[in-house]
Amino acid sequence: MMKQAGFFDVEERLARLSGLGDQLEAFSQIVDFEVFRPDLEQALAYSTGSKGGRPPFDPVLMFKILVIQTLNNLSDERTEYLINDRLSFMRFLGLGLSDRVPDAKTLWLFRERLTQASAIERLFDRFDATLRNASYLPMSGQILDATLVAAPKQRNTNDEKTALREGRIPQDWQDKPSKLSHKDRHARWTLKFTKAKRQDDGSMPATDLAIPFFGYKSHVSIDRKFRFIRKWKTTDAAASDGARLREGLLDKTNTASSVWADTAYRSKANEDFMEKHGFVSKVHRKKPHLKPMPRHIQQSNAGKSVIRSRVEHVFADQKSQTGLFIRTVGITRATMRIRLANIVYNMRRFLFLERISTAA
Repeated sequence: MMKQAGFFDVEERLARLSGLGDQLEAFSQIVDFEVFRPDLEQALAYSTGSKGGRPPFDPVLMFKILVIQTLNNLSDERTEYLINDRLSFMRFLGLGLSDRVPDAKTLWLFRERLTQASAIERLFDRFDATLRNASYLPMSGQILDATLVAAPKQRNTNDEKTALREGRIPQDWQDKPSKLSHKDRHARWTLKFTKAKRQDDGSMPATDLAIPFFGYKSHVSIDRKFRFIRKWKTTDAAASDGARLREGLLDKTNTASSVWADTAYRSKANEDFMEKHGFVSKVHRKKPHLKPMPRHIQQSNAGKSVIRSRVEHVFADQKSQTGLFIRTVGITRATMRIRLANIVYNMRRFLFLERISTAA
């Protein structure tokens, strides 16, 4: 017969988890999740159209569950199971072994209500204010870049694809609401170019590889000094990177005016826009058509690359550490997913920088 776990057994296990380096415990110590409460309560009241009524679970608890989910790239069902299973999750959420755990449906409804109320923007800004209050101001200029975020592939006919590109809902989908609800009308196909790799015989392919990709695109601006995400935008995967620069992606509160980005952002419209708004362009220059790259431009681009490449750490962290992927349907929910990932990245970065300053 298995012995029932007692209070001191649980405490001993939690102490061991702390000794092994529980990331969620560190989150609890560094991040004040109560700062999100006013925005969460306002969003939930707005989404239901009512002011009264006590929610079944505390909104800060539910938001912390979204953080767990984002950190570990979990489905709603898997999140419910692991909260019941893991002591580290329970401790982070302040739940005891006998406390009720929100089920997958409750979590989905909570996230949906935040999505419909566009609350994620206010939550992001709230944590950005926390960073600024901790003296992490946007400094030393900013770096822009974008990355592709995969979504489940759609099996559509050519007629359906044409209708979607033209902004129409295919007739067959209109007649079948259940089918429409499972079809992503906003994600798009694009080509993802990767550098050609040396083949087994030692030769190099003549061209880089172009791989079809379906999903969305996450556009960010980070500050050069601390590498926090300061501005963001979500589009379909086929949207161009460059045009987003003029759509609110530049942070005017940065203490320096320099802007670094790759050649996708180099255009006359962007250069004029930056000059007009007081930014100094450090955007890579493109190679002249059918001509060799002039040596001075080559050297200038190489110097810019040293700084610009810092933004790649952000996307590498989001994809390798938290497995950024879109499970939902539509750009509104995809935006919620990507922006949650941006908040969680900033939390992880905040934790890292605070540990460095403490150790120094």
